[in-house]
Amino acid sequence: MEQSWLGLEGKVAIVTGGASGIGKAVAEEMAEQGMHVVVCDVNPAGHDVLNELYGGTENHMFVQTDVTNAQSVENMVQKTVETYGKVDVLVNNAGVNLPRLLVDPMDPKGKYELKEKEFDLMVAINQKGAFLCAQAAAREMIKKNSGVIINMSSESGLEGSEGQSCYAATKAALYSLTRSWAKELGKYGIRVVALAPGILEKTALRTEAYEEALAYTRGITVEQLRKSYEKVSIPLGRVGTLREVADLVCFLASDRASYIHGVTYNITGGKSRG
Repeated sequence: MEQSWLGLEGKVAIVTGGASGIGKAVAEEMAEQGMHVVVCDVNPAGHDVLNELYGGTENHMFVQTDVTNAQSVENMVQKTVETYGKVDVLVNNAGVNLPRLLVDPMDPKGKYELKEKEFDLMVAINQKGAFLCAQAAAREMIKKNSGVIINMSSESGLEGSEGQSCYAATKAALYSLTRSWAKELGKYGIRVVALAPGILEKTALRTEAYEEALAYTRGITVEQLRKSYEKVSIPLGRVGTLREVADLVCFLASDRASYIHGVTYNITGGKSRG
């Protein structure tokens, strides 16, 4: 079979948080590029997503996975290797965002002030989960002296974000982990890169509860928050699409990006705080 420009046909990719949002778009694009895609998500509905996208073909697989649990992550990688014989690409996409204030003078210790339980949850999924998945996948990649680890960070990880300090901090950690793992794994032929998306089109993850919380932390109404998505200074004049993020992921996963290593790509339409 003649290969496409990206040459991803037959490669094996694990996509965490692949049942919705960016992860689902990445999984879909990778499947279209001829890759074997292992969709991993804590939500068992991910199996239905797999059937919806690919008709349940044997070229793709769903593995219910809790990225905060080392045994669950090991099972995810083991099933991938047992089924397809290798792991070529890991997309560390699983994440959670609970908008909260460090201190809420209007309602001390109230609903939208950051609690230890919420802090621990975001760190466990966004940061610890990326570590566990990268470690398990890298063990397999080292055996064949090749592989790509792609971490899904966020523009907020560099810029900070009002009402989202913990989330932004976990995404900032991925910037540093990307650079450090690149220094450690490059000698084994494993590339490590990251993406930092900005404001994207609405997905199922932008729930009413999420918008209510974020609006509260910024002292505005939900309606004002929704209008602000369009008013933010984005030089390209629009929000990004999930497909645009997925396209960049696929490029970075390919040998066309073979000298790109240890860096984070902003995909924000030129948006910045300045």
